[in-house]
Amino acid sequence: MTTPHNATIEQGRIRLGRIGYLNVLPLHYPLETGILTGDFELVAGPPAELNVLMDQGRLDLSGCSCIEYARHPEKYLIVPDLAIGSRGPVQSVLLLCRTKPEDLHGRTILVSAQTHTSAALVDLLLKRHIGVTPRYQTGDATALLAAGERPEAILCIGDEALNLRRHPDYPVRMDLGEAWRQWTGQPFIFGLWIASREAVRTRPAEVQAGARLLIEAKKWGQAHLEAISAVAAPNSILTEQEMRSYFDGLVYDLGPEELTGLRLFYELLAEAGVINTAPRLEFLPLG
Repeated sequence: MTTPHNATIEQGRIRLGRIGYLNVLPLHYPLETGILTGDFELVAGPPAELNVLMDQGRLDLSGCSCIEYARHPEKYLIVPDLAIGSRGPVQSVLLLCRTKPEDLHGRTILVSAQTHTSAALVDLLLKRHIGVTPRYQTGDATALLAAGERPEAILCIGDEALNLRRHPDYPVRMDLGEAWRQWTGQPFIFGLWIASREAVRTRPAEVQAGARLLIEAKKWGQAHLEAISAVAAPNSILTEQEMRSYFDGLVYDLGPEELTGLRLFYELLAEAGVINTAPRLEFLPLG
């Protein structure tokens, strides 16, 4: 069951944050359909909202922007071997441009308020990799486009990026996952699953059980991408074949190569002054 983030959660259940995007469907499908069961309540929202709820102690375990862990490592432990990222094109984190990214120096990019990690990543890519310094403005790209406005460039993520990726007024598309790979040679991890240290302190068995269930759900989803694609496509602008291609391009594991890419991102954020220092990665013990 999924509830809005302001709903009342039954006392004693694990409060589990569910990123409200298509990219995590393979992980959450077995939980939401009852294929796998556990004592939890799903709280859905975009990553930026889940970041806030975790920071406020209103969730026990959640998918979040990877930058949230970097900002408050003292509050969280990372769930091992569970992430959302890519080793190349991610398809749903895009900088859509009316001109080339190289021409964006001093120009304004519209950025979705729902993203923290991607906003930091695009700034690194443009300044350090491409060599331009744009301005940024937060806004709702879908609403502005519907109203007839045409920003110079748009950073969009998640389902909005999938919906807008072929917009005729934005012929240049920079896939941030692919751009990072070209620049660094590493995978990029957009989101982590993190556990509240306070919840681990007070309810270690329940939080660990929730994390193990998430990892089991990930493995189930990875083994059934064909079936999940068939279920998801009718409610999306993607065909079943495009849906499978999208899921195939995503990374749900957090192995050695992914951790190398994550550490590099944190080091670059620290160099840029976005975070004070690159955090040490500390993981939730699963017993």
